Amino acid sequence: MSVVHDTAIGPLHLDASPRGLTLLGFSPGDGEGFPDGDAGRVLELARRELDAYFAGTLREFTVPVDLDAHPAGDRRVLDGLAAVGYGETVSYGKLAAAVGLGPAEARRVGGTMARNPVAIVVPCHRVVGADGSLTGYAGGLERKRALLDLEGRDRLLF
Repeated sequence: MSVVHDTAIGPLHLDASPRGLTLLGFSPGDGEGFPDGDAGRVLELARRELDAYFAGTLREFTVPVDLDAHPAGDRRVLDGLAAVGYGETVSYGKLAAAVGLGPAEARRVGGTMARNPVAIVVPCHRVVGADGSLTGYAGGLERKRALLDLEGRDRLLF
């Protein structure tokens, strides 16, 4: 069972296990209802934190994430995104190197980003091309730009 949460960048589809958020995606879900118990508490926390993030008052998510169903190699790369803070970006090659894959593994990192089941909370929107260009994003480049703009809106430009 999944829920749909309306946000500034459109509806987000959420699902959770009792251990954490398992899905935060842009594709349509069934939105049939809200689960009870631990999974329901995870989803409620995710919704509150997303609202705060889009309001500009949350910079770091605390909702637990459950990536147990995903390959260890993908989890390693997704875990590496924790070092990329709010308002920062990293290139695919630099992220590959940071998680011990070597800079030539940038495409592997790109594949992992494309399979990221919990976008925004695991901030794959912060990964850019080597030249700083926006490349690939499951939610579309417009959403990637909007998320980066949101995170950069409190910076002063000189």
